[in-house]
Amino acid sequence: MKATLFTVSLALLLLGAAGAYTVKKGDTLYSLARDNNLKVEDLRRLNNLTSDNLALGQQLRLSTAERLPAAPPAASPKPAATPPSGFTLTPPPADPVKPTEKPVGKPAAPPTAPPTLIVSKALPPTPSSPPITIRSGSTFKVGDVEIKLPSQLSMGDAFIIKLTGGDAEKVKVSFPSELSEDVRQPNEVLTPSGAAGVYVVPGRVVLGKTTPVIVEIKLESEVVRGIIPLTSKARGPVVKLQLSPQVAKKLTDPGKAAEDAMVNKAYLNRGLPLWVKPFAAPLPNPVIPGSFGQSRTYTPGSPVTYHYGADFPAKLGSSIKAINDGTVVIAGTYPVRGGLVMIDHGGGISSLYFHQSKILVKVGQSVKRGDVIGKVGTSGISEGPHLHLEVRVRGEATNPADWIDRLWP
Repeated sequence: MKATLFTVSLALLLLGAAGAYTVKKGDTLYSLARDNNLKVEDLRRLNNLTSDNLALGQQLRLSTAERLPAAPPAASPKPAATPPSGFTLTPPPADPVKPTEKPVGKPAAPPTAPPTLIVSKALPPTPSSPPITIRSGSTFKVGDVEIKLPSQLSMGDAFIIKLTGGDAEKVKVSFPSELSEDVRQPNEVLTPSGAAGVYVVPGRVVLGKTTPVIVEIKLESEVVRGIIPLTSKARGPVVKLQLSPQVAKKLTDPGKAAEDAMVNKAYLNRGLPLWVKPFAAPLPNPVIPGSFGQSRTYTPGSPVTYHYGADFPAKLGSSIKAINDGTVVIAGTYPVRGGLVMIDHGGGISSLYFHQSKILVKVGQSVKRGDVIGKVGTSGISEGPHLHLEVRVRGEATNPADWIDRLWP
């Protein structure tokens, strides 16, 4: 069956692959548009889409030259719960793992209408109770489980959804707003961790996000969604780095793809939280103010990207300490991150330590908060001795400063 042809620009006519594309897990309309140098509007027109949601196995045309195979069409996805953030990102040297990140663009204006409850499409045909309207920051109950949402958030924040009650461990939590974001494992169904009737699920607000966070709470047949509003954060001027040719060429090193794949795989680790104490600073030196989330370019004419970690200035050879208990999942030297140690703290939380001159731990080794794991260096994409620290929640960057001296959750 031939798909309807649409009139598009000459540039669009020259794009596309030989055959129709089959939607895979993790694909979004925005990531497919970006990966194929198209606009979202073009993909909508090419495929006669009325929604930004995609279904696994759905056939999409990525150019006007393609024909969809003669097979039963995928079910039309339901309307998206939230509008896209309007932000674009590309993988900077500080976070080259996720190939779906795009250059920083101008954010779309936040919605002016007050947030309202969104009824989950996962609701059964005849729910046991009507949907519950959730107010931002309120404490409410689903069954016998009391749920506490943050009152507001900002991009780069880490946060928790707190669940209290006898059935708290049975609750399933997801974040449908991630379906319109450029994130790993969007809308993943999460199981809370905890004990004695108090359980938590960690969340994160990706850099560039301007629209509210939507959280879905499911307990047996009852499904509700709450909305957490975002407050804007002022961004400073774009920092234009001037990397030396020797350092800049590492951006195109042949080993970069394997490095990215290795780190991306490690981000899939979950498991139970392994820490019981507050997170500690990796160095005695204070972090460079504003280094996390900074907009920057790395070479003249390169895209503006976010900086996904916090930088700690230090002398060459200074001891780097683990910020909390965990298991070493990566320890080695790589083109972009240089001397790298990655620690899995459980619960989807990981910390990464870039640019080391010497690594003192091995993969599989258990470490405690304060253990020396390596020495400060200037390897990888670096122009001077310092530590680049990242703290990730399910693979997405959060502000390391928010973790230091705090007992999470």
